[in-house]
Amino acid sequence: MVTPIASPVRKAVASVRGYLEEVGHITRLADPRDAWLPITESRRGNAYYAAFHSLSSGIGFQALVLPAAFVFLGWTWAIVCLTVAFVWQLYTLWLLVKLHEPVAGGTRYSRYMHLATTGFGEKWGKILALLPVMYLSAGNCTALIIVGGSSMKLLFNIACGQVCLARPLTTVEWYLVFVCVAVLLSQLPNLNSIAGVSLVGAAAAVPYCTMIWVVSVAKGRVPGVSYDPVKGAQSCTRDSGHNAINSETSFSCAYVEGVKVAYVIIAFCLYPVAIGGFWAYGDQIPPNGILSALYKFHSRDVSRLVLGLAALLVIVNCLTTCQIYAMPVFDSMEAGYVHKKNRPCPWWLRAGFRAFFGAVNLLIAVALPFLSELAGLLGGVSLPVTLAYPCFMWVAIMKPARGSAMWCTNWALGSLGMGLSFVLIVGNLWGLVEKGLHVKFFKPADFQ
Repeated sequence: MVTPIASPVRKAVASVRGYLEEVGHITRLADPRDAWLPITESRRGNAYYAAFHSLSSGIGFQALVLPAAFVFLGWTWAIVCLTVAFVWQLYTLWLLVKLHEPVAGGTRYSRYMHLATTGFGEKWGKILALLPVMYLSAGNCTALIIVGGSSMKLLFNIACGQVCLARPLTTVEWYLVFVCVAVLLSQLPNLNSIAGVSLVGAAAAVPYCTMIWVVSVAKGRVPGVSYDPVKGAQSCTRDSGHNAINSETSFSCAYVEGVKVAYVIIAFCLYPVAIGGFWAYGDQIPPNGILSALYKFHSRDVSRLVLGLAALLVIVNCLTTCQIYAMPVFDSMEAGYVHKKNRPCPWWLRAGFRAFFGAVNLLIAVALPFLSELAGLLGGVSLPVTLAYPCFMWVAIMKPARGSAMWCTNWALGSLGMGLSFVLIVGNLWGLVEKGLHVKFFKPADFQ
């Protein structure tokens, strides 16, 4: 672009781009500076990228604890609740995809917070959505450190065997190993650049889900299994809203097919894990889910290769999924710098932000292990982000005719989601009042 024709060419390109924006072929970013931020830095995403991100985050560690949720509900209610939640979440995701570009050629909303402030106003958008979105992002990253670090420890024990002379690392040290690898992966600059990472995560998630439930079912039911709902046990809502992070990714209408394919695969993974795991272990499944049950009941009659491979795939998926869940926080950190300095974030500061976020999550995982007892309460607070707010944002932004099918549907689902959130919050608060909160600082327990 240093030739004498550079300036005319640049002007021509700008003119063509402006024309295409006017006719709707190229949409505008809400803020031109968004081109410097991780979520919207690259505009070359496609349906495959959307599918990879959805698969990697959609079949995360949450799938492992689904059979444990069945323990509290029993067969009928558990399947009904799982189906309703899955369809409901898929519907709100469809709403968010449509709201991503509500008017052809108009402003493109690539962030959940921007949609929230547009729909609810600047003040209420931040009040309602900022804390839940940040909790979902940071909370899931902390959970992934716990699951991934504990799985690393489990893999070491399986590979080393009972006669191993090497000194095993402590749980905290395994957490540190996991965080170091995750921070190294996080140096990829933007959302599209981690598409390959998400592909690896998806390729790990589908096999380990299949492997775990197939082995569990093949080994048959454990002795003394019961399927009667357990009363008065711990909350099974700790993972509420776990896929709300999907709303942070840059989906457009062209990517709907990729999301559809991804969610079909997710359904074919979640349902067998939940149903097969509960059939095999019933009320005896550990609170941490089916991977813990597999190791607890079948560590002697299943080959170490199968157990080790399952643990390895869980680790890979946790590392890759962590990149997706962390991206909104990375984006917010860099946005503060970009909006203040009005220039792109330098590479060294970007690396520092990501290392700092990893360190904070490690500190939370180590220092505040009792937060898992509050997960049901925090899940209730975050639930509207997934099930309620998208419905209200659709009504506020798209303005369907009062009394129309879409108007009634979204008001009904939004109100129901808020009511469900209130019930979960009250129920978990009541449980904490009855049982108390067991506060133990710097005493992390293994996920397994």
